Amino acid sequence: MKVLIVEDDSSLREIIKRSLLEEHYIVEVAEDYKSALRKINDYSYDCILLDIMLSDGSGMDVLKKLKKQSKKESVIILSAKDSIDDKVLGLDYGADDYLAKPFHLAELKARIKSVIRRKQQGGEKNIQVGNVKIEPDSRLVYVENTLLDLLRKEYDILHYFMTRPEHVIDKTVLAESVWGDHIDQVDSFDFIYAQIKNLRRKLKQSDASIEIKAVYGFGYKLVEL
Repeated sequence: MKVLIVEDDSSLREIIKRSLLEEHYIVEVAEDYKSALRKINDYSYDCILLDIMLSDGSGMDVLKKLKKQSKKESVIILSAKDSIDDKVLGLDYGADDYLAKPFHLAELKARIKSVIRRKQQGGEKNIQVGNVKIEPDSRLVYVENTLLDLLRKEYDILHYFMTRPEHVIDKTVLAESVWGDHIDQVDSFDFIYAQIKNLRRKLKQSDASIEIKAVYGFGYKLVEL
């Protein structure tokens, strides 16, 4: 899962980042309005944590631009202004949740899991395609009732595809989502090919009823067999 933190308080931004890295999220940051706009224009995220009181602009304007582009990121507003008007305005603009500062990190992480579960998993705690089941909270994968042993990035790749079954995934988008924004600057994506090759082999050996197929000239797609 890839999260963007838009927060101009450097200490809070770093605390949130460290906490989310412990949960195995891919974490990107934007320290102000301008950098937030650059990020949402160039990249995609599973969830955006959005401070509405930025030093050079309003987070509400970031939210409006995000929704104007019809992007699908879940958005949680973080605000020191715990007012009903701000909550209503943020939700009207398309935010998925609103959390007033100060907050406990445990609650923030629970809110992130909740909005992602609602948007990507249809409200279900686990993800299942065919006979393969992912338990996101524990990062465990089962084929039928047998545990599938995956490396960290293999799990991240499989999770990404299983939340988007039958969708063609561009290799650059996949790389940014699993390794972070700046991966788009690498000269070769051979590391992705190697990871997917190993993941496909493990799925086949475990008699999984899903497969990650190459779509020539475009990328990859997860399909049921």
